[in-house]
Amino acid sequence: MDKLYLYLNLFTFSLPFVLSFDKKVAFFKSWKHLFPAIGLMAVVFIGWDALFNHYNVWSFNDEYLIGFRVLGLPIEEWMFFIVVPYACVFIYACLQAYLKIDPLQKIHRPFLLALSFVLLVVAAWNYDRIYTSITFFATAILVLYNLRQRRPWLSIFLLSYFITLIPFLIVNGILTGSYIEGQVVWYNPAQILNLRVFTIPIEDSIYNLMMLLMTVQLYEGFKARNLK
Repeated sequence: MDKLYLYLNLFTFSLPFVLSFDKKVAFFKSWKHLFPAIGLMAVVFIGWDALFNHYNVWSFNDEYLIGFRVLGLPIEEWMFFIVVPYACVFIYACLQAYLKIDPLQKIHRPFLLALSFVLLVVAAWNYDRIYTSITFFATAILVLYNLRQRRPWLSIFLLSYFITLIPFLIVNGILTGSYIEGQVVWYNPAQILNLRVFTIPIEDSIYNLMMLLMTVQLYEGFKARNLK
């Protein structure tokens, strides 16, 4: 389907944007903290994305794109790094506003420590797989840094990440070919573990964790600075 990636971006963004004006969450008031956070995150991830695209770690199928590219990346991919973090931080903000009990408060630290250990081991074991090794290693370091800093928001972030896995399976499933004949995004099998959930490489879920954690870390940092 022509422009499928564009439609997925618009779908991902539309509901969180409309609900941003909910009186209790009032997410629109956080835009002054959110968009600088997304911007800084996007500098890192778009650069990474463009480099991996250049070296054929992954590539994009023009059949599903508008056809306009910047730095070798489809314009829809640039949009991805705005609309997905926006939607996911919106979920995070809703949990902060509506949750009276933090269900992961007691278990988030041991869970994240164990996850970081596993990621470091897998990264070291698969040092020759670029997407796997870099993604797993960088994510583990970022998680360990935030654990060391004892971020008070980390357990709610983790819960929000688990919730985002539901739309992640839908959107990334489409991008990787779960529900369409082709693929919007193709991955070089030599650079991944080739462990997939439906058609989604397992690395994508860790990549998503790192992207969202970096965004929330920056978002919370801007909020804290504003309160001083």
